Amino acid sequence: MTDTSDARIGRRTVLVATGATAATLAVGAAAATDAPTTEAPATAPVAAAAVCTLTKEMTEGPYYLDGQYVRSDISEGKAGIPLKLTLTVVDDTCAPLSNALVELWHADALGEYSGFVGNNGHNEPDNGTFLRGGVLTNSSGVASITSIYPGWYRGRCIHIHIKVHTNVTLTSDGSFTGGQEIHTGQLFFNETITTRVAAISPYSTNTVPRTTLAQDSIYDDGGAASGLLTLTALGSSTSAGYAGTLTLGVETS
Repeated sequence: MTDTSDARIGRRTVLVATGATAATLAVGAAAATDAPTTEAPATAPVAAAAVCTLTKEMTEGPYYLDGQYVRSDISEGKAGIPLKLTLTVVDDTCAPLSNALVELWHADALGEYSGFVGNNGHNEPDNGTFLRGGVLTNSSGVASITSIYPGWYRGRCIHIHIKVHTNVTLTSDGSFTGGQEIHTGQLFFNETITTRVAAISPYSTNTVPRTTLAQDSIYDDGGAASGLLTLTALGSSTSAGYAGTLTLGVETS
């Protein structure tokens, strides 16, 4: 199940921004590092003139499926530790982007994608929808989505695929249609935390060797600009799960 089509398709530029909005974004980007995070990152003073970084574009890979549900919980009862994502979408002027659809899809604990179960060597039911879906951002540009910590498949580190769409139309069957796709990327996970997660069930039953961040062909050690989440423990044990946050800077023009 090696994602052989994965290759970076371009880098986003860096824009100079001013004011409180840019300062806040700079703090958020600086908080996402490769060091494990067990509590909420502290804020720090920044200059009035700051740098707003647009998130790097990356390939969608071979496992995308059209027509997924608009919903805030995509877990569908899949086994795994909880993951609570809070993603803030801002445009190329650093302003929050409201009413944008943030769509996610990722592998389950055994490294299997819905619609493609068996490609990572495990046999399980496949309904074509688990761990897929999206939600509209609120007036502050925030999309909150509940899932599980992803597993891994052959040749790739743990990651989540993401698209941002604007001007979509919600449909009566709970999905969406139309609009413009303005960003395609991937979200990545702290390696120290992933090592802890990989040691517990059901992740420990994944029979495929795990590729680390450093070994991955897509992640380039670019921190928040490359989609590295800031992870905060939800409890005192690994099995309690994590909250993941990131500011996504997307180009709208």
